[in-house]
Amino acid sequence: METQKFNYDNNIVRAFLYATIAFGLVGFLLGLTAALMLFYPELPEFLFGTDDTTIKSLASGNIQGLINTQGALGFGRIRMLHTSAVIFAFVCNSFFCGAYYSMQRLLKTRMYSDTLSWVHFWTWQIMIISVVITFLMGINTSKEYAEHEWPIDILITVSWVVFGINMFGTIAKRRVRHLYVAIWFFIGTWIAVAMLHIFNNLEVPLSFTSWKSYSIYAGAKDALVQWWYGHNAVAFVLTTPVLGLMYYFLPKAAERPVFSYKLSIIHFWSLIFVYLWAGPHHLQYTALPAWAQAVGTGFSIMLIAPSWGGMLNGLLTLRGAWDKVRENPILKFFVVAVTCYGMATFEGPLLATKSLNKIGHYTDWVIGHVHIGALGWNGFMAFGIVYYLIPVMWRTELWSKKLANWHFWLGTLGIIFYAVPMYISGFTQGLMWKQFNPDGTLVWKNWLDTVTAIIPYFKMRFLGGLFYISGAILMVVNVIATVRKGSFQKNVPAEAPALANIGTTRKEGEGIHLWLERTPKLLSILAFITIAIGGLVEIIPTLTLKQSVPTITAVKPYSPLELEGRDLYIREGCNSCHSQMIRPFRDEIVRFEGKNGQYSKAGEFIYDRPFLWGSKRTGPDLHREGGRNPDSWHFKHMYNPRITSAGSIMPRFPWLITNKLDKTQMIDKMKLMKNYFDVPYTKAEIDSANQWADNQAAGIVKRIYSEATDVKEQIEKDRAAKGATFVPLEQREIVAMIAYLQRLGTDIKTTQIQTASAE
Repeated sequence: METQKFNYDNNIVRAFLYATIAFGLVGFLLGLTAALMLFYPELPEFLFGTDDTTIKSLASGNIQGLINTQGALGFGRIRMLHTSAVIFAFVCNSFFCGAYYSMQRLLKTRMYSDTLSWVHFWTWQIMIISVVITFLMGINTSKEYAEHEWPIDILITVSWVVFGINMFGTIAKRRVRHLYVAIWFFIGTWIAVAMLHIFNNLEVPLSFTSWKSYSIYAGAKDALVQWWYGHNAVAFVLTTPVLGLMYYFLPKAAERPVFSYKLSIIHFWSLIFVYLWAGPHHLQYTALPAWAQAVGTGFSIMLIAPSWGGMLNGLLTLRGAWDKVRENPILKFFVVAVTCYGMATFEGPLLATKSLNKIGHYTDWVIGHVHIGALGWNGFMAFGIVYYLIPVMWRTELWSKKLANWHFWLGTLGIIFYAVPMYISGFTQGLMWKQFNPDGTLVWKNWLDTVTAIIPYFKMRFLGGLFYISGAILMVVNVIATVRKGSFQKNVPAEAPALANIGTTRKEGEGIHLWLERTPKLLSILAFITIAIGGLVEIIPTLTLKQSVPTITAVKPYSPLELEGRDLYIREGCNSCHSQMIRPFRDEIVRFEGKNGQYSKAGEFIYDRPFLWGSKRTGPDLHREGGRNPDSWHFKHMYNPRITSAGSIMPRFPWLITNKLDKTQMIDKMKLMKNYFDVPYTKAEIDSANQWADNQAAGIVKRIYSEATDVKEQIEKDRAAKGATFVPLEQREIVAMIAYLQRLGTDIKTTQIQTASAE
């Protein structure tokens, strides 16, 4: 058969490689900033200005500079920007970089379309920049790992579809009959991410000229869908694509074949089947139906087997090549990465068990666990791929192996100094929260006692982050120097015989999986079915059966002002630090003053779009916050938390006190809730929404003035100074925020909860 000549496209690989490095640094820097703010919450004041004379500031005079930022450097926004940058900008770009390089060589063909490659690249980078801008502006949905608003969700979908067309087109014109294991993982990743992204981000925009949207799911149903997505974003964005890269780059760097072909088959099919069932383990002891929690735990335990199968397949590939690990920094990164994958995938199922979940959930233990995966597995795999590709693509030796080794050790120290303090911090939190005195009172009643106890570990975590980003900076220096001394080749000549057409029917004596490997359509269909089963079994019953969320007759929709306050709460990213879910534990009911001992019920969240149960408690749970503190306390707490709570690490929100509340879309929000989601607002309530909001605001301001004369005096001074431009306190954002906080958990007031018929 005649050999065909063609070229591999290295240009697109280079573009994604540069994006990986650039956005990696951005993601690490954002993480470092968030870590710093957890023990130095005055950072925004230091940078932009403050009225607190005890704090040094680069700006002089007053707090107006901080107000002018409108919260752009608020912890809630920085935290969601950090997670999005690491997941979508760093890890995804590293996946695309490795996939575009490996697919061409594994399939012996150029990518299906150079144009589609570049459309994919630029739409993805535009999406990332859009995320940065919108998150800093406070435009987000609050749904973890899916905070992007609906226009960006559409852009992600378009970019992902373009990538899929290019990938499947490349597979169709391949010159290799059987698909290698890395390609299986790429196919599984594409199918799963498409399904997860679309179903979790089904939302109704307020209008097509507005960024604001509301999830089509509410309360417990939204929680299930979100963590079906959230857990599987970890599975199919941070795990399966990187496993595909591992199966290509680790054997190439070690110059050894994959340890076991059969283990690869078992690893792939069992992993993509089991992963989709495990999402509910993030919602143990919550208002999620108990059967879903049990299923999540069971399948999480099962995950250990396929995950460790993949880890062992990776590490055992190095059999006979461990002497190379000592000399080759690329293999060092890969070995630690695969080891961290094994550690994280063993720890995750343990945390899914109810015995450990009740201690670990909402604590820093989970943060340490996540970063073993993110820093160790994802980060080190990406670094190893960068160090592999740079010399190959620029046809030269790596500028400095010594510098690469320094990067490795700094990164490893960074992981240790990050994870170990977080584990200690998490154990400390979980145990302190649950400790009782002999007389039945909480030992640590004041939440700040548990916060101040872990501040030293926050500082050690920051040191770990410094080590890690320092290593990444050394990598940048090494990459620049290598690129300068090398010679890049955009189009790499290659040749291979054309693939003969032998049909798709299975041949006599041909193994089932060998047959699947040469029939990509069938393999993709079976992968889709395998992936979809778990989601169908868990989600469809929960969404369709009314019995799963009984209606509590006392629970009423939010008032217009409370609805606006809830949107402000989401804008500021308050859910990054506060949960709204009191679990059925004695310590939580006592600590958070559950009304008459009432833990959170599924029926209380039927009007919550999106749900705000949270995943981390840096601050206390707020589900029973309503009525616990006076309105004036909330006013002062938002202005400066250190006034009301000495030692608090909560950031300040002074712009809420100066901003005029935008109520132009308030009636439209109520109409959307009624028309699309059957929220029982009456026509009279909608028609009188502005008066309703004004009356509620007036009551709040009246209480603030009666409780805090100093606030009233300050507002009157402000009125005299500004004259015609003065905005009455009743019309400011802070009042809407207070209205929402004072509403939380107040619908349940008696020990006897009547529920409507679920028939």
